[in-house]
Amino acid sequence: MRRSLLVFATAGLLVAASQSQDSGQDAAKGAGPILAAGEMRFAWTPDWLQLPGDMALGNTHGATVVDAKGRVFFNTDAKHAVCVASPSGELLDSWGEELAGGLHGMTIVDEVVPAGEEGQPDTRRQVLYLTHTGRHEWLKTTLEGEILMRVGWPEASGKYESAGQYKPTGIAVTPGGDVFVADGYGQNWVHRYSATGDWLGCFGGRGSDPGQFVTCHGIMLDARGEQPTLLVSDRENHRLQSFDLEGEHLAVIEADLRRPCNTYAHGEHLVVADLAGRISILNGENALVGHLGDNPDPAKRAQNGVPTDQWAAGEFLSPHSAAWDGLGNLYVMDWNRAGRMTKLEAVHGQR
Repeated sequence: MRRSLLVFATAGLLVAASQSQDSGQDAAKGAGPILAAGEMRFAWTPDWLQLPGDMALGNTHGATVVDAKGRVFFNTDAKHAVCVASPSGELLDSWGEELAGGLHGMTIVDEVVPAGEEGQPDTRRQVLYLTHTGRHEWLKTTLEGEILMRVGWPEASGKYESAGQYKPTGIAVTPGGDVFVADGYGQNWVHRYSATGDWLGCFGGRGSDPGQFVTCHGIMLDARGEQPTLLVSDRENHRLQSFDLEGEHLAVIEADLRRPCNTYAHGEHLVVADLAGRISILNGENALVGHLGDNPDPAKRAQNGVPTDQWAAGEFLSPHSAAWDGLGNLYVMDWNRAGRMTKLEAVHGQR
């Protein structure tokens, strides 16, 4: 298999956030409550996602990413395992019927594919890397759903008696093409693979010491510093942890996090989807800047079955993933059996 070159970029700029919140209506734009964070404002966009006909979204239990065109990709457990929406919420595409019931981790990568013939230019494309908890594998696909690679359980690691013990929940890809897969619902190892899918090693294991995990749910290539690192959402230890690209432990990050699921960077800032009812923003030093959409009712946090008539604008339920676009807008997935995707539109200028 030919090895491709991977090129990564971070874009956009986000101002600092605080913990304040304003429930007033943005009448001029017809938006919902305004979530205020320092000088930053987000307009909660009511009924952002527009589904065709009688389509039911189904359980939203996966990841959210944004491509170079601003399209929002997110997972469900239904036959439309990957959904693609425009920034305005129009459902543009869906695919993955054969992947229903288990797509969970997802990242998007800019890839340079060397020309196949002499004299021809290289081509560029974006691709998706995904994990599947039910199929015990990770995959690489085109944005249209063509499967380019699939890699099964890491038998070579010696950490598993069977494929069923491996339930990968997060995935990240380094600039050199190595793939790191977090087995958050399985044995809590982070596995390293070559670009061609060969198992190279692992780190972690279950525990609460630095470098160990209790539900290493999400993993992200963190390109905010001078050198890229790996950022792991160590959910049930209520923290993030950073590692170098060889898997060596660098730091434990405890920033008033309840149950962090996934992270997404924008400029120097980071959004953390916290399953226990809110999203959090950290700065370039990984210090807490503020929380947004904190649900005031603990009984509705981290609950999959909250019915739609109990949803409230301005309040999250069980944030499972969140992603920024290049304009600073946020897209947040709540883990909910009815399916919930929310857009927080960045508001610029005075209100």
